[in-house]
Amino acid sequence: MLLSVVVPAHRVQGYLRAALESVTEQAEPEGGPAAPELIVVGAPGDGPELAIAQECAERDPRVRLLALDGPWDTGAARNAGAAAARGTYLLFLDGDDLLLPGAVAAITARLSEDRPDVLRLGHDEVDWWGTARPGDDTVPAARNQLHRRAFWDAHRLRFTEGPYDDVVPVHRAALLASDAGTLASLDRTCVRHRLRRTGTFATTPGRAHFAVIDAYERLTAGTGGDPRIPALRTAHLTAVLDDPGRIAPRDRAAFFRAAGLPGRYAAHRAREAVRAGRARVRAAARAGRKSLRARVMRALYRVDLHRPLDPCLAVYGAYWNRGVACNPAAVHAKARELVPHIRGVWVVSSRHRDRMPPGAPYVIEGSRAYWRTMATATYLVSNSSFPGGFTKRPGQIYLQTHHGTPLKTMGLDQLPYPALTGGVSFERVVAHTDQWDFSLSANPHSTEVWERAYPSSYEQLPYGYPRNDILCTATREQTDKIRAELGIAPGSTVLLYAPTHRDYRKGFVPRLGPERLTRELGPGWVLLVRAHYFYGRSAGTAAGDRVVDVTGHPGVEELFLAADALITDYSSLMFDYACLDRPIITYAPDWDAYRASRGTYIDLLSGRPGDTPGAVATTQDELLEVLRSGAWRSPEAEALRAAFRGRFCPYDDGHAAERVVRRVFPVPPDRDPGHP
Repeated sequence: MLLSVVVPAHRVQGYLRAALESVTEQAEPEGGPAAPELIVVGAPGDGPELAIAQECAERDPRVRLLALDGPWDTGAARNAGAAAARGTYLLFLDGDDLLLPGAVAAITARLSEDRPDVLRLGHDEVDWWGTARPGDDTVPAARNQLHRRAFWDAHRLRFTEGPYDDVVPVHRAALLASDAGTLASLDRTCVRHRLRRTGTFATTPGRAHFAVIDAYERLTAGTGGDPRIPALRTAHLTAVLDDPGRIAPRDRAAFFRAAGLPGRYAAHRAREAVRAGRARVRAAARAGRKSLRARVMRALYRVDLHRPLDPCLAVYGAYWNRGVACNPAAVHAKARELVPHIRGVWVVSSRHRDRMPPGAPYVIEGSRAYWRTMATATYLVSNSSFPGGFTKRPGQIYLQTHHGTPLKTMGLDQLPYPALTGGVSFERVVAHTDQWDFSLSANPHSTEVWERAYPSSYEQLPYGYPRNDILCTATREQTDKIRAELGIAPGSTVLLYAPTHRDYRKGFVPRLGPERLTRELGPGWVLLVRAHYFYGRSAGTAAGDRVVDVTGHPGVEELFLAADALITDYSSLMFDYACLDRPIITYAPDWDAYRASRGTYIDLLSGRPGDTPGAVATTQDELLEVLRSGAWRSPEAEALRAAFRGRFCPYDDGHAAERVVRRVFPVPPDRDPGHP
């Protein structure tokens, strides 16, 4: 075996899956040595990372899992992986790195020329905006070098404990190989480092980064004062200083003194002054473009920001101010039960105020009442965002519930698809994310995606979706009542057709003829048609006894309960409907176009357990055959549904809303059974 890849896996759940797959999916060199082994080193208790690694190991026997004894330390994890490796060469990647396509083939070809002790790899890095740039060769990193294992062992190279664990072994290896004439390079980008906005040591300013100075002292001592080290030291320490994510402004003078970098501090302060001046100019230009009314409202809002927060006020919003719905509605209902002293007020746009239930308190977006509410409410709950760009105050608590499990790319993962994001400002997306205190997750898949697509320092709540509680607790009597209200005859087989919208197409243009479908299925079948809310309140479908337009129905959960099966294409409704353990039919006539235009996380048509929820059709004739033949509820479809449900509905037990309220709101002792 030519290559062993060691990956420490700790606090990288949003990135780890892609990192591991970038290794396992490398094309095996034709006629060459076996594909690389992959050693994943985790810590006991790392549930999400361990689950991801186990999935990978179950699919690929080349993947091995190791558990690190004792407290987590990246250097110790790398050392453990190196000790267990069986390959001729070692490569150390992090959980947020990628081995680029064709890298193993290129490495194999280069090593066939000679067998260097150290092979330096071409590398780059990509930030959370998707901007790639060449890697910095002045900064040592384990990912950038391939080490011959015998050489590594002979010189007793080991990663050190604590921060900057790779400074000593990476530099020592390169210096030793250079002296021996066994240092080589590969002029091809093989490794990509994905910079993360939050959650890493590199993005946490503080004095812990002074450890880089100690690392070079150890390197100097260990090499007997090698004269090449001062230049390496200066380049790296300057890079650390230039990185705003590492040395906080208040610590820069002390870092200069400790590092012995005279004359550079004044230059840094001058550059900071220039950047600050440019930011002020941009802010002034933006302010000048605001309308007079908006400026007046903002001025009043700034006054309101000096009012005390109301500890008994919560503001709710759903689907960009379309009314009472989704997870916020379920949280609101449970909050009224468990924390009745907290008043809930909804934000609604003027064009949707008719959707508000009688007696439900609300404010119109952009109004004076709206801004005062946003300024003084202690609790903020939304499944999308609040309008107008409010300023989140210290003491305010923002719960982002989201409104679906991500099938298509979300947040910063949409950056490769700029033509379909409608001019979305990703800077605003990130700024909005920074306001969240809590991010609700429906399943482990969502947790992975939210961490990467919406990078910030919020707390993940793996509680399930409150809106789905009713799906776990509804009775047969409730279901019969809903069917009767929809005018469905007893004994009917009810299909809910709920396609999602297309970013590349205007308006609701279904690839299914409702009248033809019900006509050819015959008596006893009813089709409920629900267009995506982006298209308005009607699907434009003629209503009748057997085809019912339910786009305007206020609660999709009630439609779920009424339906015997769901027909959908790429709507996230499938993940919620799976809670009911009823058949799901994927009708995907334009899967290739949809996937290419927006990008997806899951291959619905693959037929793999956990990816495909049931029977699949790509034409209306195939859909008719699926229904007529009974394939939609066959044992094969049931097995797929069970795997899909197990993957995406692990938290759904009817108590998600209660878990959320108890975590976010202060529940009085007399309403908390667990209180002593």
